[in-house]
Amino acid sequence: MRTLRDVAIGSTCKVKRIHGEGALKRRIMDMGITKGVEIYVRKVAPLGDPIEVTVRDYELSIRKGDAELIEVQE
Repeated sequence: MRTLRDVAIGSTCKVKRIHGEGALKRRIMDMGITKGVEIYVRKVAPLGDPIEVTVRDYELSIRKGDAELIEVQE
């Protein structure tokens, strides 16, 4: 399983599935990350947390713990 955390800087991927349950999954979906949407990885902080991405034409910072819940395909 490949997650958003595994995607290289400067790459684009497509969301395949969001793991997790309840409020956590809802929060990720409320940020605009839903099945089928494309995500561009802009940069990653020096210690790997957070990850800055572009989703639906806006910039978003996401924690690496949350990024591990987002299954992607390139």
